[in-house]
Amino acid sequence: MSGVGEATGSRFVRLQSPESHPCRPVHLGVFALVNGLRAAGALTEREMELLRVHHAWYDAAYPNPSTIDPYCYDRDRHPTAAAWFRTSATELLARVHPYLEMLRAHNVGLELLSSDVPGRVVYEDAYQVVVVQDGPRRPGSVRRRPVIEPNAADPAAGGVLHPLPALQWAYPL
Repeated sequence: MSGVGEATGSRFVRLQSPESHPCRPVHLGVFALVNGLRAAGALTEREMELLRVHHAWYDAAYPNPSTIDPYCYDRDRHPTAAAWFRTSATELLARVHPYLEMLRAHNVGLELLSSDVPGRVVYEDAYQVVVVQDGPRRPGSVRRRPVIEPNAADPAAGGVLHPLPALQWAYPL
């Protein structure tokens, strides 16, 4: 998979809820949203198995920022902490499709953010950065586009998944 950086025009991307969290000043990311569905008992057995398989792959394939720096997501120190993928982390991005399908099936909205400077870096590795917002974003510093739009007319039908031309999914459902 190539072209994520070229297509977005940015060095970093983030998949997150378009709505902010009701109790914290953040928008939950793609993994937290799916984990929320799991915690609520909303996933099917097939989705649970896919989640186990893909979580295991991600856990083995790249560092977990919170195991390397236990304070990077500390709510007191960094209440706005959010992880962004480097657009060069193409294999990691290619494997996110099953998560998108689960969110779409459960009518959960999602947006793609892209930026060269997503915030102040509190953690980084070869695949991702964790950043915090110390104040309002500079206008134009982050671009947004919908990935999944909830289906208000028929929530049971699931959301509308918009194509992301630069992301070629390695493992579509």
